[in-house]
Amino acid sequence: MTSLPIRPKGATGLPDAFGRVARDLRVSVTDRCNLRCTYCMPAEGLPWMSKPEMLTDEEMLRLVGVFVGLGITQIRLTGGEPLLRRSIVELVSGMASLSPRPRIAMTTNGVGLERVAAGLASAGLDRVNVSLDTVDREEFKKLTLRDRFADVERGLKAAADAGLSPVKVNAVAMRGFNDHSVADLLQWCLDRGYHLRFIEQMPLDAQHAWQREQMVSAAEVRAELEQHFRLSEPPGERGSAPAELFLVDGGPETVGIIASVSAPFCAACDRVRLTADGQVRNCLFARGEADLRTPLRDGASDEELAALIQDEMWRKAKGHGIGGPGFTQPDRPMSSIGG
Repeated sequence: MTSLPIRPKGATGLPDAFGRVARDLRVSVTDRCNLRCTYCMPAEGLPWMSKPEMLTDEEMLRLVGVFVGLGITQIRLTGGEPLLRRSIVELVSGMASLSPRPRIAMTTNGVGLERVAAGLASAGLDRVNVSLDTVDREEFKKLTLRDRFADVERGLKAAADAGLSPVKVNAVAMRGFNDHSVADLLQWCLDRGYHLRFIEQMPLDAQHAWQREQMVSAAEVRAELEQHFRLSEPPGERGSAPAELFLVDGGPETVGIIASVSAPFCAACDRVRLTADGQVRNCLFARGEADLRTPLRDGASDEELAALIQDEMWRKAKGHGIGGPGFTQPDRPMSSIGG
């Protein structure tokens, strides 16, 4: 494997060796989750991080501040399920007080969203994505092993009422399970003003059971939707957005399809990740990560922490390599990395 050049001295911001610059920070605030989606984790759950392993609120806010100082303009809070962190509203408030103030979004399963949507909006959360793969209650229960669809439905409405817009819904189509009902999910979202995004299933399950031939591709999702809707590409550049957008029946409503596996967008990726235990990951599928928690607790300065982050970003690979001969699924599952 060709080694990457050493990061140039005096380089500012968060560039990598391939000309990309990170501006989007994904922050996992917990690895815990209150659902058991079969494509993510086993029914019995996983060994969760202990409290001493996890960053405190103060530590997390300090590290996020370092990232903002390096040019991060958007933060997405993830998990596990981020609403399980009791201090989530206070964390949002702290991030919203940073200067320059970043845009703040959250990806959640929506189960506890009704209770805190208004508080999150008041604290500074700008918008929310809710993971929802089916609107059939029995299918939802079978997939998540929890009978909580009504809670998610109320959470989505509460988010819209609180102004956390556009309210987006993230869905994964799974062969033989919900691939036949993607059009029903789109119509359900259109009727309620939610923006639907389909995401190809990625090899990030804790069981390491993912098989590409079982994945429902973006092309298959589009073909199924076009049996019921007229899809057309809107004018304008896609930029670094992961979703390819399509106007639905001429618009203005849209549906997005994220082809993370079959048509990866690595060349335009501007993301970096901070895990709940203080590790920097320059790619969702990175095999390595840089420890910030230990030097932080040992008294490192902000400048020293920034240098560690910059060095890790410079090591970012050209692409995730899914399907390539050298690809290996990361040891951490999605619930521990953060989406």
